[in-house]
Amino acid sequence: MPSRRRLARLSALLLASTALAGTARAQGASVQLDQLSVEGTGIAPALGNVATGQDSAATSGGGGGPSGVTGYTARISPTATKTNTPLIETPQSVSVVTREQLNDRNVQDLAQAIAYAPGVSSSVFGFDPRYDAFYIRGFSATYNGIFRDGLRLNAVGLTIPRSEPYGLEAVTILRGPASGLYGLGSPGGIVDSTSKRPVFVPFGEVQFQAGNYDRFQGNFDIGGPVEGTDGTLAYRLTGVKRQSNTYLPGGDDDRSFIAPSFTWRPSSDTSFTFLSEYYESRLPGTSFFYNDPGFKVTNFYSGDPAFNHYKQQQYRIGYAFEHKFSPDLIVRQNVRYYDVNADYEYAYIAGLNADRTRASRGVGYYRDALSQISVDTQLESRFDTGPIRHTMVGGIDYAHYDYTRAFGFGSAPDLNLVTLNYGQQAITRPALTTFQAQAQDQVGLYLQDQARLGRFILTLTGRHDWVFQSTVADRTTGTAQNSTDRAFSGRVGLNYLLTDAVVPYASYATTFTPQVGVDAAGNPFKAATGDQLEGGVKYAIPGTNITAAIAGFDINQSSILRQDPTNTANQVATGAVRSRGYEMEATANFAPGTNLTLSYTHLDVRLARQTSLVTGEAIDGNRLSGIPGDSFSAFTTYQFAPSSFLAGLQIGGGLRYAGTSFADDENTVRNPTVTLWDALIAYDFSALDPKYKGFRAQVNAFNIFDRSYTNCQAGFCYRGAPATVIGSLIYRW
Repeated sequence: MPSRRRLARLSALLLASTALAGTARAQGASVQLDQLSVEGTGIAPALGNVATGQDSAATSGGGGGPSGVTGYTARISPTATKTNTPLIETPQSVSVVTREQLNDRNVQDLAQAIAYAPGVSSSVFGFDPRYDAFYIRGFSATYNGIFRDGLRLNAVGLTIPRSEPYGLEAVTILRGPASGLYGLGSPGGIVDSTSKRPVFVPFGEVQFQAGNYDRFQGNFDIGGPVEGTDGTLAYRLTGVKRQSNTYLPGGDDDRSFIAPSFTWRPSSDTSFTFLSEYYESRLPGTSFFYNDPGFKVTNFYSGDPAFNHYKQQQYRIGYAFEHKFSPDLIVRQNVRYYDVNADYEYAYIAGLNADRTRASRGVGYYRDALSQISVDTQLESRFDTGPIRHTMVGGIDYAHYDYTRAFGFGSAPDLNLVTLNYGQQAITRPALTTFQAQAQDQVGLYLQDQARLGRFILTLTGRHDWVFQSTVADRTTGTAQNSTDRAFSGRVGLNYLLTDAVVPYASYATTFTPQVGVDAAGNPFKAATGDQLEGGVKYAIPGTNITAAIAGFDINQSSILRQDPTNTANQVATGAVRSRGYEMEATANFAPGTNLTLSYTHLDVRLARQTSLVTGEAIDGNRLSGIPGDSFSAFTTYQFAPSSFLAGLQIGGGLRYAGTSFADDENTVRNPTVTLWDALIAYDFSALDPKYKGFRAQVNAFNIFDRSYTNCQAGFCYRGAPATVIGSLIYRW
């Protein structure tokens, strides 16, 4: 589209947003937007639900977490700008899942953490505890859209780094392209998790949890200042130990996690935080059930307890450094080394005999390893040029990973479908016969200026990336395929402070994603590219902790892989996808322990240029399968007042509605709508007697009506998670 047409549409979006917000003008606000800062922005603790000292893991700027947090609401997040910009002034859609919300919902993985956020499709692949797999605005974010402390978690093959939710202070979802600050990525957006960090207030927490499927888990989180250091050194130690089964035959859900960290703060201008982690899990090798023709999921589990595990070990070590030369000149550096190893063995059903009494089976065995290092160095400065106030951040980041894979396949004894003799036959592990390797380097230079003139804030972001990739398809026989990509990506956004509480905005942003492989002529695929137009209104009710936002967007991604129409054994980078829709979100903290979050999403994701892998025909204009067109979610909690005869009791619940979608990209069959209900009940024993302060009992239930459901995507169908109940005994001090 010519640049003049793009600028015209951008202007139209801003004018439309301003018109929509015109009727919502308010007189003044209790806090000026430009006065918000990290200092003094702790959580007002909900009764018995947030331990003292657990609420200030934020730092000022890129790599730090949200601040200005009260209950489920947050005023500031650096994810979208790498600066301490209030959310209401950010020219893109941003949602924050705070620690209190993670506690209330007793979140067990990253997909659960963001399940109530707008724009997110977190159940596309049903119940699959192996990966944090989800879509944002119709685009997969699993491999290039997950971040930790502002640094990308590279994922390749089966080595997909996991984030233990108990080790997080918050989760931030930035919707829309983020390449202007972060480089290669998903057009749909990114999810940035903030690690728990030391605080200079003594605190502690221990938990014991038990649930169905023989689930037992212990958590602990302790920290505070180190004695004898004059308040310059603080530590934190967080850990999880779990042993559990799942509803899958022989499927474990075991986990070990420990995260030591310390912060050295020799002065108010300098801080150095050391972050480390060890994580180990044992999960089912597969979560799939055999599919009959016609998009029907049978009760025949594909796995077998005799050969069914996915073991993953990962560790990280790094630091976050910040120094203020002056209040208007700050340097930061975030560094992390990550190592992930996956050992993966699974069985699968290849077919059923005519009378459906036996199933032929095969097995696979993979060993994957991924090591990666990331460094982001940035400089932030604030200055004036006449009447314009600038907040500028610039930096350079570097990321490198090495990935290796070895795998092999074999056969397994038939499964008796009459007796379902899972685990009763020996299965031989196949030999590793194929060996692959890949390495990638990414270097990026970025610069962003947030210029404020009166009530206008113009955000200009630009970045240039160089990506070098080497892939060996078979190390025993093949040679390396090398590719080099370079791209400029950016963002322009305009906010208008209609009042201090109502801010319409519009933005345009671009993204790119390198692609592995070559076409029929042996030429490397060019990177997939995308852009987005977004416009909306953000609103914060003065004098309250109630925020709301509405946004409309139009995303185009091109140069994605499709089957070569002239050579069906190969691919060409000529495909395209278009995602359009709108989102609405409201978050509120009415009183300690009483919160509400609402979200609604309408998505229209279509294959603009694509070839069917089933028919070989063009399916241009078809909807992308498995992604609901409409979704709605709501979660609320209510804490009875201390004067009530039910003092100490907290109740809550939520619903997650997913509208219909197509089961295949050929758009022949639809998935049904699904509504799932969750529930919370908790009791703070200090209401009985002050001597029980810190003791809390909590029960969480997910899919409480045990709705049996499936979702089909690209022609394969997945079972959803059954009802799950987890009870917790908690002591905080």
